[in-house]
Amino acid sequence: MTDPISDFLTRLRNASKAKLEECVMPHSTVKEGIANILRTEGYVSEVNSGNDAAGHKTLIVKMKYVDGAPAITGSHAFRRPVAAFTLATLKFRASSRPRHQHRLDSKGLMKDSDCRRNKAGGELLCNIW
Repeated sequence: MTDPISDFLTRLRNASKAKLEECVMPHSTVKEGIANILRTEGYVSEVNSGNDAAGHKTLIVKMKYVDGAPAITGSHAFRRPVAAFTLATLKFRASSRPRHQHRLDSKGLMKDSDCRRNKAGGELLCNIW
């Protein structure tokens, strides 16, 4: 797998479209961080860690639905894992849908709004709406 963040987002999108109760995937610290931010923002119900039959650590995300519709309707991962973006160089286009962006910098994984408030840069990982 060349892009674990894209794989994580695709699994969440597919699970929400299929109306699955939970989504199980290989564990990583960054995936767990993004999942915890999604939990605090109300996109997923619960985030847990577990082990599969082979003993590998897994991440278990319980999906959230609002009036039968999935809370996660779309996502986009930025496929530039080696490029570090700064706030000054990024230009965001206006969108009618609510969007949550996540950044990774030396202080850890944060929402874009927290990075802007703290005037921190970092690598832009993904958009979720």
